[in-house]
Amino acid sequence: MTNNEPDFIVESKRLCEIAGMNPNEIPRPDTILTSSELEAKKEEYDEILSVVSFFSNKLLDSLKGTPILVGVADADGYLLKVEGDETIRSTIEQFGIFPGSLFRQEDTGTNVISLSLDQKHPISLIGKSHYHTFLHSTACYGTAFRYTDNNNLLGSLSIMMPIEYRNPLFLTMLSQVVDSIERELLLRKQNKKLNIMNQIMLSRTRNGIVVTDENGITTEFNDFAQKISGTDKDDVLGRNIRESPITGSYFEELLEQEKSFSNEILKFTDENGDRVICLFDAQPIYEEEKLAGAFGQFRDITERYNLQEKYNYLAYHDDLTGLPNRRYVNIETKRAIEELQSGESSSLALLFIDLDRFKIINDNFGHTCGDHLLIEVSRHLKKYLGENDILARMGGDEFVLLLQNFEDADYVTRKAEEVLQEFRHPFQVDDEYLYTTASIGVVYYPEEYVSLETFMVYADNAMYQAKLDGKDRYVVYSSHSLENMMEEFRLEADLREALEKNEFVLHYQPQINNTTGEVVGVEALIRWQHPEFGLISPGSFIHLAEKNGLITRIGEWVIEEACRQNKKWQEAGGRPVKVSVNMSTQQFLTKNTITLVQDVLERTGLAPEYLVLEVTEYMAMEYDSSFLVLEKLREIGVGISIDDFGTGYSSLNYLKQFRIDYIKIDKSFVNEILHDENDAIIVNAIISLAHNLGMQVIAEGVETSEQLDFLIRQNCDVTQGFYFSKPLTADDIEKSYIRPQAPQEGN
Repeated sequence: MTNNEPDFIVESKRLCEIAGMNPNEIPRPDTILTSSELEAKKEEYDEILSVVSFFSNKLLDSLKGTPILVGVADADGYLLKVEGDETIRSTIEQFGIFPGSLFRQEDTGTNVISLSLDQKHPISLIGKSHYHTFLHSTACYGTAFRYTDNNNLLGSLSIMMPIEYRNPLFLTMLSQVVDSIERELLLRKQNKKLNIMNQIMLSRTRNGIVVTDENGITTEFNDFAQKISGTDKDDVLGRNIRESPITGSYFEELLEQEKSFSNEILKFTDENGDRVICLFDAQPIYEEEKLAGAFGQFRDITERYNLQEKYNYLAYHDDLTGLPNRRYVNIETKRAIEELQSGESSSLALLFIDLDRFKIINDNFGHTCGDHLLIEVSRHLKKYLGENDILARMGGDEFVLLLQNFEDADYVTRKAEEVLQEFRHPFQVDDEYLYTTASIGVVYYPEEYVSLETFMVYADNAMYQAKLDGKDRYVVYSSHSLENMMEEFRLEADLREALEKNEFVLHYQPQINNTTGEVVGVEALIRWQHPEFGLISPGSFIHLAEKNGLITRIGEWVIEEACRQNKKWQEAGGRPVKVSVNMSTQQFLTKNTITLVQDVLERTGLAPEYLVLEVTEYMAMEYDSSFLVLEKLREIGVGISIDDFGTGYSSLNYLKQFRIDYIKIDKSFVNEILHDENDAIIVNAIISLAHNLGMQVIAEGVETSEQLDFLIRQNCDVTQGFYFSKPLTADDIEKSYIRPQAPQEGN
């Protein structure tokens, strides 16, 4: 060893000594690949070997006349290829140095392959720098090569020669060769990535792609181009794009004049005879500022183009139902008004159709089901279109029938009646049969001019009046309708001050035990003592309170007043009864419902068992939020009643999980139990269901002794209705039903 040797050579020789290697014995590689293993590895390394061989052969050519041997090894140290001087090659083969040999320092000692792979810089092993004496007559130079983008080691390139030919310039030449190899390998890697990305782009894009060379010869034609044009790829590749009957003229200008094209509309017929509409873009491809080819792409807009061509589809039609939308019907109505004013048209009317209870269907069956119902409704409504009529969806669950040039006014109301009759049949949505009715506003265009906006407002007001009148009907707009609407607007304004002015009162309707005949409860029913209109029933203002957000505050007042009054009766020695209070959906689903009830009971001193809160089926079936609220109310000790049972969309699976005290049969069933066998069966089933679930049944709306007798025979627990009493004031209910009990004898 010499003192001026690099540290890595010194360390390598030290390890050879520690391993007990004899410097005078020729070590042979312990691992040698079989012929098939070597071929497999060379195949795996094929692209790298081809690049390395190209540049190493250039090195050999530049050093002709110099006895030199070039070796290529992979990243593990396997010698893959040896080229150069035959004399040196045959000599080293005697020592086991040939392709397939694995060079590891622990097997072969200090060698140029192992050290060049280990070091991050070119190395020289000259003469006695080798550990083994048989190599002292040689000079070796080596360096590793990598993918320079991620420093991934690929292998090493080394040269070997007799020591008398040693020259430091060889190391510089070797470094330059490796630099060329690394740049070429990186370029190929990047081109491969680019090619992969191009292939992905060509296969994944939904556009047709065409690429040509500078002469116009087609080099790329992807699957979408094939599909859009109906032309087989094999018939296009290799042909001059100028020959294309579709795009040839565009590419001719592009290649001759280097002209670009954007959003050109191409129209042609495919192999099935169908018209195809495409947007076409094309631009030159440059390489170092020289024209290298052309790029073109097609975007199939056939469907969109056809729909835009007819009614400007995207802007004027509803995506869900395919019907004309609000914008379209507004334009058509405005046009119809102008024609009517000019005498070109004889008549004009609107049917404004709004589905009843659609929100309940949406909430209980899901929005997808609701969408499918709207599609079915639109399909059924189309049946009633006359030659000059237009059906449109205004949004949500609102539809409009625009009727024009009809001969008599009855045509319009007949249409309304036909639509109502259609809605009295169920709509099949998937496996469900859904029932919904419609409220229809009918408006004839008046003799005097009114604007489009006013005409639409008339129709909307008439529809709204139909809802107020009980739904499932049509209302023809009149000036009287407008007066009613204006009155309602005034009511809504007054409603905002009614709480502060203490204008609300409660009336109470008794609930009678069918076994004992005694009153067991009362239902609290709100009334509005309006200073101008007198006593107003809840049907005239509750919907307004729900619309303007006052319903929660009003509901809180009702609970407190009912509890206060019940406690007052008890303190006066009256018969202990339960007081039932209806809760609105908005109030029931607020976060402070539990706190409110607890605070009211505490303030009024009423025991919780004397308060019953009534919720609808719909509210109870809001399972995620309702279950927790109902459970906490039961923990407080408050009674729970399901109101209007049988009119909603109950899930019996949910119902059995709620701890409900009472089920109230809706009066619509009670009205018909003596005349409709189905209603009688339903009432009997409800009573049996409730009793099996440990609940009591209250029937409301009892008006005759025959109805009462029927319910008693079916074991209904409690009844209420006009047969016993209409809702009474607190004083009247006390006098008639909750009068103080007579003192017991001896007291």
